[in-house]
Amino acid sequence: MTTTKALYVALELSQDKWLLACATAAAEKPRFRPVPARDLERLDQELARAKERFGLPADAPVCTCYEAGRDGFWLHRALTSRGIDNLVVDSSSIEVDRRKKRGKTDPVDAAKLLNLLCRYHGGERKVWRVVQVPRVADEERRQLHRGLKDLQRQQTECSNRIKGLLASCGLEAAVDARFATTLAELRDWSGQPVPAEMQRRMLQEYAVWEALHVQVRAACTEQERRLRTGTEPYLEQVRRLLGLKAVGVRGAWILVAELFAWRGIKNGKELGALVGLTPVPYNSGRSERDQGISKAGNKQVRGLIVELAWLWLRWQPGSALSQWYERRFGAGNKRARKIGIVALARKLLIALWRYVDHGEVPAGAVEKDWRLTVDSTARRHATQARAAVA
Repeated sequence: MTTTKALYVALELSQDKWLLACATAAAEKPRFRPVPARDLERLDQELARAKERFGLPADAPVCTCYEAGRDGFWLHRALTSRGIDNLVVDSSSIEVDRRKKRGKTDPVDAAKLLNLLCRYHGGERKVWRVVQVPRVADEERRQLHRGLKDLQRQQTECSNRIKGLLASCGLEAAVDARFATTLAELRDWSGQPVPAEMQRRMLQEYAVWEALHVQVRAACTEQERRLRTGTEPYLEQVRRLLGLKAVGVRGAWILVAELFAWRGIKNGKELGALVGLTPVPYNSGRSERDQGISKAGNKQVRGLIVELAWLWLRWQPGSALSQWYERRFGAGNKRARKIGIVALARKLLIALWRYVDHGEVPAGAVEKDWRLTVDSTARRHATQARAAVA
């Protein structure tokens, strides 16, 4: 029985054009062809021409790959809808030359991707790491909390710029709903008001701050509304996490939307690697040291779970995890406690996953009604909103 050869294609993506590297084997010289970015019709034409060039039948299978990046996953969905076997590759997992200086161009990168693609389909599954592509619905549910975080970051930047301008005049004031009135009343060391042009610039920044403040409140309100009335399965997971003391709305929402709702996690080791909390030892000859954690994963979740570990120590002191931390690191210095909190964060993340997926309550943890957390969060937001219009 004869097996039809496949056409292997690596796509090097950029804003204006894509570079295609085509071959039928790893040892074969690649065929490079540029196509306009996002032009799928032209892409189909080039794939057909490549099949003719390599003497493949029109129905020969096509295997493609590209690096995960700014273009996201729409291209993967478009290729798979055409019957193409596509892989989205984690760019940080691609092997590179360890010289201090090395050539890097689109053809060089595309040829490297093509060689690894051929080797991957030839059976070398460890040449790189393949990204798990989320469904459209999985991507959609991540937009609310990611957008909220961006809004809060921009609001903080506006506030810091205003405070910096005030500091240049030797002044200080809180950036809140009364800032415009406060600014007019401020006087510098010589009893003079803030200069007119400086005031104008601050009020411009403050107008942006106010607009962002309204959007932040709207996003928080929408998050609370979904938690109260939504029926989607992922919301049930968020409510379950909120049933643990020390876990708030923001933390539960991010953990579920980024990990628990769609990742299909198999074990704790895989979960730790997804967040970049796995240890990275270095042992070569007589040289042996600990390089800390890998940090090769979801940066947002990693920072969140470390923050949540500190809260866990405060609000769940009787739990087995908190007692383990106190035995191992409680008597240590500040550096030891910081190292220990990362270890606790990994254990806590695994415990929360087991709680959500398997219903295993962390040993010694105190549970509560999730509605209490949502109500207290809503009251806090309402108080902040009233203060903003006061």
